[in-house]
Amino acid sequence: MRQYIVQKGDTLLRIAARHGLACEQLITANPWAGQQAYLQPGQIVYLPASLRRRYVIRDGDSPESVARAFRLNPAALEEMNPGLSVYRFPVGKTIVLPPSEPKYRIQLEGEYGPRKLAEDLDKLATEFPFVECSLIGTSVMGKPLHAVKIGIGPRQLHVNAALHANEWITTPCLLRFLEIYAAALADGTFINGHDPRQWHQQYTLWLIPMANPDGVELVQEGVSPDHPWFDRLTAWNGGRDDFRKWKANMNGVDLGDQFPAHWDEEVQRRGKTGPSPQDYPGRAPLSEPEAQALARHTVEISPERVISLHSQGQEIYWNYREYEPDQSENWAVSLGQAAGYRPIKLQGSDAGYKDWFIQHFRRPGFTVEIGRGINPLPLEDFEDLAVEVGSVLTAFMSLD
Repeated sequence: MRQYIVQKGDTLLRIAARHGLACEQLITANPWAGQQAYLQPGQIVYLPASLRRRYVIRDGDSPESVARAFRLNPAALEEMNPGLSVYRFPVGKTIVLPPSEPKYRIQLEGEYGPRKLAEDLDKLATEFPFVECSLIGTSVMGKPLHAVKIGIGPRQLHVNAALHANEWITTPCLLRFLEIYAAALADGTFINGHDPRQWHQQYTLWLIPMANPDGVELVQEGVSPDHPWFDRLTAWNGGRDDFRKWKANMNGVDLGDQFPAHWDEEVQRRGKTGPSPQDYPGRAPLSEPEAQALARHTVEISPERVISLHSQGQEIYWNYREYEPDQSENWAVSLGQAAGYRPIKLQGSDAGYKDWFIQHFRRPGFTVEIGRGINPLPLEDFEDLAVEVGSVLTAFMSLD
């Protein structure tokens, strides 16, 4: 059994993914690891041997057909089975299969955090030159707030994700849609019957894939005693070292209650007077750099409709105090039908991004609550969630 020394940013899920293991295998080999909220740098984790997939060659098989059937790189197949080739592939022989090549570039390899986001944006922008990345600001701790633009059309659209820290799974779902859109545009193929070339000519789509990177990292990795804000964050978290229920930014401000849309009433409703894992609206609307950047960017591009991705509930909120335009409800129905989500006329909620957008612009805005369960939603739900988000965003791009 091999040993691995935990590095900064490591989690059980990330280590397991990197070494081709299930998280349960790691916990079985390291029972103590399942009893603490987060791994700490310098700890030693024992890595059990990973199980290799095997396959018995059948009549008619070739290296190419096996590689195609299991989505493998033929060179990797031959490398793991020395001596095999197109000329020597004997029926009945058991061979070892390397890991399958993923169908998509955007994958979960453990929790999806700010570092992984930056890596994936670089890859997508390199592979698809028409995907443009920029920054709209920085977080409390100085992390970049990324913006992504695709399209050359005169009509602006906007989608943001991970405004709440423990709803980070919305980020890779949004990036998966971007990848599918960009790949279809490059290949000249359709997306669920829709031509992305028409979207590209008609719209400029802006994505803010992770609006709260500090909070996301805190949820996923916790905070170590040597962090300069360890004492205050732990105190705001009620003395707990487990931050997985944290929704706020690093100032303990809930960014979902930060926008100037009847903010005073939301303050009274929430009843929070100081920093907290959730529901503290801050000392004033737009007091936080993340909310400021998001509002400023929205005003600059003046989109004709927006979506803010959250989790969970499989619901779509489309109204705000009768400020919304007439088509909003019908459009929410269309978005909901695409993914099996319920359109909801929400009452008794203020100061959200969608609320502010509708009030400020009098244009359609939607909060989409993806998935169902307890936040953070489990990683094994990702593929289903990505399909649901892709269906909603495909419908969003096709509204008119």
